[in-house]
Amino acid sequence: MLVIHSRIAPQGACDAELELTFEARSKSRLRCFTTSGEEVGLFLERGQPALADGECLQAKDGRVVRVRAKAEPLLHVTCASPFELMRAAYHLGNRHVALQLGDGWLRLPDDYVLKAMLEQLGATVEAVEAPYQPEQGAYGGGHHHSHHGDEEFNYGPRLHQFGVRK
Repeated sequence: MLVIHSRIAPQGACDAELELTFEARSKSRLRCFTTSGEEVGLFLERGQPALADGECLQAKDGRVVRVRAKAEPLLHVTCASPFELMRAAYHLGNRHVALQLGDGWLRLPDDYVLKAMLEQLGATVEAVEAPYQPEQGAYGGGHHHSHHGDEEFNYGPRLHQFGVRK
């Protein structure tokens, strides 16, 4: 089994590739297989952002493994105006749906309930198969709940500090 513990800077060449869905790229512990069929055990640091398409990993034996975003069923959303697209994004965000943003379009995992809602809002919704790389969110990193004082959960940049005056 190829054992992987760390992310590394992008490399020109790689020894193996992993083709993973967004859900799989979001896990820090995962059993998967390279595109050539070799078994892989991922043991990455918890609380990090999902692996991105093209990101490189270092295996315990020194090999470099490149991550590829696997095509998956998505909804491709367009609207007649920027306002309508913003409105669609608002309603999806209100339901905590992760979105991939493009120039004049949104993508999200295929879901018949959300598709119906978007169509009721007047959006054009098309089913596509494509790699999915949604926005990470304003705070970056993975999904966290408050762990005040826990160094592992301290956020890098502070977007706001209520009640603090300088």
